[in-house]
Parts: sequence; structure tokens; C-alpha cells
Amino acid sequence: MPGAIYAEGLVKTFGDVRALDGVDLDVPEGTVLGLLGPNGAGKTTGVRVLTTLLQPDSGKAVVAGLDVVKHPNEVRRAIGLSGQFAAVDEYLTGRENLQMVGQLYQMGARDAKARADELLERFNLSEAADRTAKTYSGGMRRRLDLAAALVVSPPVMFMDEPTTGLDPRNRQALWEVIEELVAGGTTLLLTTQYLEEADRLAHDICVIDHGKVIARGTSDQLKAQTGGERVEVVVHDPEHLATTTDILRGFGKGETSVETHTRKVTVPVTGGAKLLAEVIRELDTRGIEIDDIGLRRPTLDDVFISLTGHAAEAQDEAEAEAGAKAGPKAGPKKAAMAGAKADAQQKETAK
Repeated sequence: MPGAIYAEGLVKTFGDVRALDGVDLDVPEGTVLGLLGPNGAGKTTGVRVLTTLLQPDSGKAVVAGLDVVKHPNEVRRAIGLSGQFAAVDEYLTGRENLQMVGQLYQMGARDAKARADELLERFNLSEAADRTAKTYSGGMRRRLDLAAALVVSPPVMFMDEPTTGLDPRNRQALWEVIEELVAGGTTLLLTTQYLEEADRLAHDICVIDHGKVIARGTSDQLKAQTGGERVEVVVHDPEHLATTTDILRGFGKGETSVETHTRKVTVPVTGGAKLLAEVIRELDTRGIEIDDIGLRRPTLDDVFISLTGHAAEAQDEAEAEAGAKAGPKAGPKKAAMAGAKADAQQKETAK
């Protein structure tokens, strides 16, 4: 059986731009899929298709057991969405925004107020609860938008770069909220530009570039593809760089790199801590003083550079603009706000 989020051969074009080029996804129930990619990779377009805000040109997408093209209204009732840009009503207070979303989900007035108060406290917005949202800072609006996506706990959630613009404390708080949701059975598709976010939250990761999935696996599996462990040595005296490079080359299993300005030599290795001890002994025998030495694992940054040739970055604005222009012309406010809560550009399209 397919997972809670399933896509097969999704294609979406904007003119000559093929934003999605045969994307396949399968996210088991109660897990987190991290969707990572560089600028213009197609991440946001994929989210919009899966949340019924765009129709695919071809392919199949099923969310919570429902075909997103054949049953869009039912899909919207089964999902929550936090887009890249805060979509809040500026003329309502923070509390009123959350209560409105709760009532659109047919929560009773008392329950909606209680849930709003709980989320305002969780996202450090209690003191500003009765101020209109137009007086909020950008980070506060972002937190309010995220809180609105969590008023109810739908079985499937989509979060498109949810922590962009949040300070470290609030980012950490959101991670804890996400972990609680997933522990309770929620399925989440997460796009992010923070690679430590994917490392912490995602059970599986798909790397997407130019509209295609180019790699998938757990964080550890993807890191292993880039060459496993590496020894890094920072020498005290720049004159010892050449000798240190020769020594490490003898232990390495790949190309040795040298950063002259930081006095750092790096080489891929196999053998773990035992090999590191041998490197230290050899350096000591040769009388080379070091400032730092360590056995490092590749980061997801290394994965990105290895797979795509460049580091992960924020979503391309051109893709967002193209998606908004191609979005649905109109829809009931209830579906837009409660079923699939769109970002600011999507909200403008719905008008």
C-alpha cells in the first residue's frame, strides 16, 4: 500500500520551465520526509501540487488515501499547510486569527479559544495575543502562521521552509512541536534550507534538483555516498603543511585537500578512531605540532555539493511567482484557510 503521501511521475511545467520532471515520492504514515534542493529545484511546486494548489500536467498524487486531482476538497480537509510566507489576517489579533482557523475546522468556540491560547503560549506570542497581526514583526507573523497550521492535528502536514526567519530559540521550539506531532502519528513533508533541521527531523530525505529526485535515503546513507569519514588536521606552523599532506595521503582513501589560509589538511579515510590514533602517532614522531585534529563525518552540505555541484539555498522566488500565477483562480475561504493554508502569494491568487 502507498504511504500517507504518494506521488508517481509528477510533471509540472511553466512555459519552457519543467519545474517537476517525473517526481516519485512515498512517505509512510507517521514519518517525516525531508525534501531538499537548491534554488529552483522544484520543492515548492511539489508541495503546491500535493496540497491541491496546482494541478499536475501528468502523473499521480495521493494524499491521505485521496487523489489530489479527483478529490481536492476532501484532501484539503485532511491536511495542514504552512507555506513559505506568513498568511495571516493583518486586521485580526493573533488570538482571533487562531480562533478563526479553529472555527473554520468546525471546532466549538470554547475549544477554539482554548487551543488558540495553548498555541500562543507555545510559540511565545501570549503577550501579543490581543494585538492586531499588522503590528507583529516578521518573525512573530511567521510563528503565528505556523501556529495556525497546527490548530488542529490533521493526519498529514506540509511545511515549506517553516523555520526561515525564526531565531534559534523559536526554531528549537518548533522542532519540538514537530517531533510531538509525528510521535502522535502525523505524517509530515518538510522542505527546508536548514540542513541540521533535516538531520534532526527527517526519517528519509529526497534530494531534488531541476525537478527530478536525484538521491534519496536516510541522512546517514546520503552522507555515506559522499565518501564516509575524513581526517582533518590543523597544523600550528604553515611550514609543516606539505609534510602533513604527505603523511595524510599515506593514510587516505581519496584526494587530499589543503586550505592554506586555515592551515588545514583533509583526507577521506576508512578505519575510524583506530586510524586516527595512528595518524596522531605519526605526526608526533615527525615532530609536527598541531592545533586541532579530528575524525569528521560528511555534513548534508557536503551531500548537496557532491550531488548538485552547489550548496543548498533558499527557494527561488521565480519558482514561487510562477506557481502563484498558475494557481487556482478561486476557492472558498474555508478550503483555502482550513484545508490547505496557503502562503501569502497563494492567498493573493485565491482572491
